[in-house]
Amino acid sequence: MDSSTSRVEESDPNIGGSEGGGGEGPSSASATTEGGRSTTSSAAPPSRYESQKRRDWNTFLQYLRNHKPPLTLARCSGAHVIEFLKYLDQFGKTKVHVTGCPYFGHPNPPAPCACPLKQAWGSLDALIGRLRAAYEENGGKPESNPFGAKAVRIYLREVRESQAKARGIPYEKKKRKRSSTSNLASGSVIAVEGGGSGSGNGAGNAGGGGDGSGGGAAIGPPPTAPPNTTV
Repeated sequence: MDSSTSRVEESDPNIGGSEGGGGEGPSSASATTEGGRSTTSSAAPPSRYESQKRRDWNTFLQYLRNHKPPLTLARCSGAHVIEFLKYLDQFGKTKVHVTGCPYFGHPNPPAPCACPLKQAWGSLDALIGRLRAAYEENGGKPESNPFGAKAVRIYLREVRESQAKARGIPYEKKKRKRSSTSNLASGSVIAVEGGGSGSGNGAGNAGGGGDGSGGGAAIGPPPTAPPNTTV
């Protein structure tokens, strides 16, 4: 069970190559001849997100099979999802200081301590987003999705707040700016939103550790002042 469940740890932002694990080889290509012409067809490999989502889903199903007593997906509830998230803490690599630790609330501790390692909030938040999508892609109904349960959202919020206090790192929800579009012929600027890291789990949280930022870029010539028409 440890070997299968430890794959979920790849989503932890503290681990290099979080979602780009194995299973993504080069695309296969086959060449055929039609009327003297050679045509090549290739199958695109799954994206890193899809590969990670599939691994997370298989890991969760393995967890249900090894559960005491064994659980079926139909009987899985939000409480079982929270139990699964707590189970994953043993594979975490994020230091979370306890209340009595002298480095509690210190973002950069000067020395090591005996506080436990846990899964970072952003890692759990992104994981729930992928599992929630995988549940519905595998035939689950949205209204019965255990990964979207209110109890799971509350648990993630509590983890975010407790880790923010313990680590001295505030997690602030990123606000997306509305892109302003006007006529390019008049020398306007189009604001392009950068890639944020939302997990899409319906909890209203920013994924990827809560520190993703959206960069803006300007396209087109800078705005110019209108010509002076005073006579």
